[in-house]
Amino acid sequence: MSTPTKGRRFNGLPLIGPSVTVLLIWMIVPLVMTVWFSLQRYNLLDPTVTGFAGIDNYEFLVTDPDFWASLTNTLLLVGSVLVITVVGGTLLAVLFDQPFPGRNLARLFAIAPFFVMPTVAALIWKNLMMHPIYGVFGAVARAFGLPAVDWFADHPLLSVILIVSWEWLPFALLILLTAVQSLDREQLEAARMDGAGAVAQFVYIVLPHLSRAISVVVMIETIFLLTVFAEIYVTTAGGPGNATTNLAFLIYARALLQYDVGGASAGGVVAIVLANIVAFFLVRTIARRLEV
Repeated sequence: MSTPTKGRRFNGLPLIGPSVTVLLIWMIVPLVMTVWFSLQRYNLLDPTVTGFAGIDNYEFLVTDPDFWASLTNTLLLVGSVLVITVVGGTLLAVLFDQPFPGRNLARLFAIAPFFVMPTVAALIWKNLMMHPIYGVFGAVARAFGLPAVDWFADHPLLSVILIVSWEWLPFALLILLTAVQSLDREQLEAARMDGAGAVAQFVYIVLPHLSRAISVVVMIETIFLLTVFAEIYVTTAGGPGNATTNLAFLIYARALLQYDVGGASAGGVVAIVLANIVAFFLVRTIARRLEV
């Protein structure tokens, strides 16, 4: 029995070998080049700045206040969006699971923002919603006799958080609504017959059932939220100052605004390390939940 198995494995190698090789080259070559440039003095505006830099680029990066500000903004952005999307997605999933007139149309409208491109979403919120003169929020504030808020000047990071949350809330809703619909209705009916109210059913039956789906939402969203760029570029360009600069925008600014390829590559390596650390713990946490 062992010989045919080995033969099948051996015969399959020529078939998967080319695709695996291309995939490895596609992943490894950019990573190796990034690490290499992070160890070099390489400035696009000054060709005389060359040579091996060692860890100088990393030392300059971690001693730069902008790096720690961008790291803080990244954590605030990721954490805030996760809280808003998970809590809002859970509540909306329970709501849209209830029968009411026009439910299918409401689901469609609720999920639609997920298919809007980040650049378009940022432009919509910047010019149609949050603009202090022409925006909807400003019009509503003036209707109640309140002064209009210049969101991107007074609350820049909060504005970006709201935009990104609007984009990712439909994703959380879609996953969590699917999970809610898979809940055994006999459990809810039994709990209702035992005198459990709506809140008790939600806390002791619905939430435990959604724990795995919530873990998946957190993992997928975290991976993508660490690389948010378009929304910041279109709305605030990282400002005012560095108020909305996250790691992705900091790397962009170093590479294409300051032309410091070595420093930008060092930032990219640090971002890769941080992303892999976060992914490692998230995968372990989700794996433990799936084993239960």
